[in-house]
Amino acid sequence: MSTALRRTNWAGNITYGAPDFKQPTSIGDLQTVVGRARQVRVLATGHSFNDMADTSGVQVSLAQLPPQIEIDSAAGQVRVAGGLSYAQLAGYLNDHGFALRNMASLPHISVAGACATGTHGSGPGNQNLSASVRALEVITADGDVVEVGRGDDVFPGAVVHLGSLGVVSRVVLEVVPSFQASQLVYENLPLDVLDDHYDEIMAAAYSVSLFTDWRAPRLTQAWFKQRLPDGDSGDDPGAPDPPAVAGEPWFNAAPAAQGCNPVPGLTGENCTEQLGVPGPWYERLPHFRPEFTPSAGDELQSEYLVPAAHAVEAIGALRQIAATMAPVLRVCEFRRVAADDLWLSACYRQDSAAFHFTWIRDTEAVLPVVTQLERQLAPFAARPHWGKVFTTTADELHARFERLGDFTELARRYDPAGKFRNAYTARYLGC
Repeated sequence: MSTALRRTNWAGNITYGAPDFKQPTSIGDLQTVVGRARQVRVLATGHSFNDMADTSGVQVSLAQLPPQIEIDSAAGQVRVAGGLSYAQLAGYLNDHGFALRNMASLPHISVAGACATGTHGSGPGNQNLSASVRALEVITADGDVVEVGRGDDVFPGAVVHLGSLGVVSRVVLEVVPSFQASQLVYENLPLDVLDDHYDEIMAAAYSVSLFTDWRAPRLTQAWFKQRLPDGDSGDDPGAPDPPAVAGEPWFNAAPAAQGCNPVPGLTGENCTEQLGVPGPWYERLPHFRPEFTPSAGDELQSEYLVPAAHAVEAIGALRQIAATMAPVLRVCEFRRVAADDLWLSACYRQDSAAFHFTWIRDTEAVLPVVTQLERQLAPFAARPHWGKVFTTTADELHARFERLGDFTELARRYDPAGKFRNAYTARYLGC
């Protein structure tokens, strides 16, 4: 089925120009669409803030494909339809006694889309979501189905692929036994505390997120998501203790008395339960509930990852432009992500500190600030998140993602005629 209705991304800052849009209902139909099309890109949940998903040909949605979830308990893995969201997958896994190691801040995003862009959660021991991939089922330019798995030479280059190798119809993910978690939120932690205690604070729970609006030298909120011990269901013996007992101050920060939203001015109703109340992993690791609009909705986003060893220096560099950022910023989040071996991952071979920026939805006002922000982080070779707003040049990207040249060769091998190329890949990948 085809339609030419006006389509936008989730935030509404991008209107897609693709002249054709198809929603196949079977893998066979999807193969036919891809094989016949001159140009193809996949539109997942639209949570990219740039034109990555646009094309001059056919834009394809996987949302109408069968919602396949097949757990292999013996192998510790699940095969899942690429178009499913993490919210759709997580509850099913938990009902069958399994979990994902980590989740992103919002569960609304699709499995295939999140893995394709290197999306992540937080925690110094937690890699990005792509690192859980064991295999990909890819529909290539001629409509054939190819599976790429761990152990294949091309696998590290194929996982974070930016839609440039083909259409990922199914993904095989590693799973672990289900576990319980809880989260505590503290408010108004002085920013200077990070100078001497950054590593300690970021390792104080299974997943830690720190927020600031840069309007004062303090963290507006600090979120600590803790895996609970076996008595509460599912233990990670190496997990650190919670930062403090609920209700007690910590590093001069006050414990939140009610559920919080990290975005100033928004209600905590949209967010996962806090105040130390135990619950399933998938109802605590994300920040936002799947039944509500995540984050602010009316926004733009940028994110940059730097080597974790330079996190405190990078925070100092950001403080220097706090007055510039504040008028267009809703909130900034600090996170930690463990290294991996995926070529286009922003954490390729380096433990990383991530700095995420939720802006007002005013591209004209935000872009000059983004450029200045990138200059501040340039000494740390900051790698941008592929799905966000950034102005980093192709030359800079090739310098910071050391395997980007190898990836473009891989893309040409899989797609010699350029069926999956678009303005985004030409601008940032050189192909």
